[in-house]
Amino acid sequence: MNKIGLLVIDMQKGFDDPYWGKRNNPSAEQNVALLISKWRKYNLPVIHVKHCSIEEKSPLRTSSKGNQYKEEAIPLSTEKEFSKTVNSAFIGTNLENYLKEKNIESLVIVGLTTDHCVSTSTRMASNLGFNVKLISDATATFDRMGYDGVLYDAEEIHKINLTSLNGEFCTVLTTEEILNEPL
Repeated sequence: MNKIGLLVIDMQKGFDDPYWGKRNNPSAEQNVALLISKWRKYNLPVIHVKHCSIEEKSPLRTSSKGNQYKEEAIPLSTEKEFSKTVNSAFIGTNLENYLKEKNIESLVIVGLTTDHCVSTSTRMASNLGFNVKLISDATATFDRMGYDGVLYDAEEIHKINLTSLNGEFCTVLTTEEILNEPL
């Protein structure tokens, strides 16, 4: 039987660190919590991915408190967890095999950050043959200094990344839309 899994990417305390700069979508955590709650209510698979940075100054390195999950996304003992050191949830992990073993053919993806790990994992999931829905208001990112010296606003980066993924690698939906879909 085909199952739809909720893939929760990098919902870690380290993303609250000022190190990252200004962020968009302050409601992302609340929306992730709503989705996790629905998946748990229907006993559907919730899969957590944690970024374990190997960079010395990163708030996400394994030895830091920032590596811990945010309160809204703490895994239950029955939920599968994967650790990664790169942007893709599929590189250096057993995620693809796990999903196939559990007959999970569709993924709903949420987490941080839209333009890095969420985007990379969404692209790979699609390229590996999974049906992907990406939740626009359960993801977020930060302002970024461009190669051209221009400071790009987090909301603009967020929307541009969602736009480039939608229709090619996934279907972009809101939390409300996915909560109203039958699972």
